[in-house]
Amino acid sequence: MESGENGKNTLEGDISGWLLRRATWHLWAVPAVVLGAQAARVARLSPDGGMDNAIVVRAARAWLAGGSPYDDPHFLYLPSAVLAAAPQALLPSSWLRLLVPLAVIALLAGAWAAALRLHRVPLSSRFAALGLAGLAAGFAPFAHLVQLANWTVTAALALPLALLLAGRGRWTAAGVVVGAAVALKPLLAPVALLFLFARRRRALAAAVLVPAAASAAAGLLMPDPAGFFTRTLPFLLSGDDGFVRLYEASPAAVLPRLGVPRALAGLLAAAAAGAGVLCAYRRWRRGDAGPLRLSETAAGLMLSAFLVSRPSYDHYLLVVLPLLLAGLPYAGSVARGPWFWLALAPQLPSLALPYLEAPRRRAFKDAFTLCVLAATVAARGARARPLRLPGRFVAPRRERSGGAVRVL
Repeated sequence: MESGENGKNTLEGDISGWLLRRATWHLWAVPAVVLGAQAARVARLSPDGGMDNAIVVRAARAWLAGGSPYDDPHFLYLPSAVLAAAPQALLPSSWLRLLVPLAVIALLAGAWAAALRLHRVPLSSRFAALGLAGLAAGFAPFAHLVQLANWTVTAALALPLALLLAGRGRWTAAGVVVGAAVALKPLLAPVALLFLFARRRRALAAAVLVPAAASAAAGLLMPDPAGFFTRTLPFLLSGDDGFVRLYEASPAAVLPRLGVPRALAGLLAAAAAGAGVLCAYRRWRRGDAGPLRLSETAAGLMLSAFLVSRPSYDHYLLVVLPLLLAGLPYAGSVARGPWFWLALAPQLPSLALPYLEAPRRRAFKDAFTLCVLAATVAARGARARPLRLPGRFVAPRRERSGGAVRVL
């Protein structure tokens, strides 16, 4: 069975048997129980539905009261996010504590579903059920994101959805999806490089113009229209918040805590990010026309940005992890390598590492995961073989035989 870089990506037989068969309700009960327990825990412990979402809601309430949302230095979003949060600001806290964690879980499940469809994996398969359960129960940042209700979840859904559209030739629609996500939180801005790599000018224009137009229109309604540029952007560039710095996972924030001069740490992080972008470009230029090309190039760009961005938190990894994990059925994918799993090992909820269990020290574990995962994806791009067979990706053909799904 043909696989790898030369032409079509095809699913290997080991995954096309048991894992690609339809999951029974018993198996789907596993992620349902895990996700339900997480939602119930957040609803019980967080009266506002999540600390990070509460920041955006407070900003919207301040705006509705005639104030500036940027009076809060921790509001790090574009003006368009204020309008998006306004409906929440009108709801009572008792509703938010129930609805917000459910909404976050639904968006994360949608991100996993979009990543599966990008890789042509059936949503009803056992792999879909077990993968969602593994993300929810075996990856600590998943629970952190549900607990915080950070708007990173919008980027986690938008990226695989945009790549799914791009894989089907709808590049302009993909640009609109990325632009809408940037309007909510400017996390997917590095994906603009993917549109440059692919020479999709309309998609790039959409990714830029959608958030620009939305923010300009929303800014006209703000008492401080330029607050994002005069307050938030300097805060992001300086990274002077001592409390926030303790939870950042980028080398630029972690290395100074180990005694490395801050300027040198910034240079090292920038060099690593630049190398990652070059490897992502090589992955695009010398890859096949299948879904791995899209997912691994986009993941490489995002991980490179996380290496140098301030802030950079553990839950940012949820933007790329579903994409990489969904590629597991394909031979030669990043998820087939041992370094991928080694990078994720510190994020096991049951793994206790000496001296790193304190909340303010877990950034060292997060930095290890980020750096090893970025290096793994970059190495994959650096080893990409030249494209030999032209043409678009053709989804593997499936046949049913005796209840089993066989991928040809």
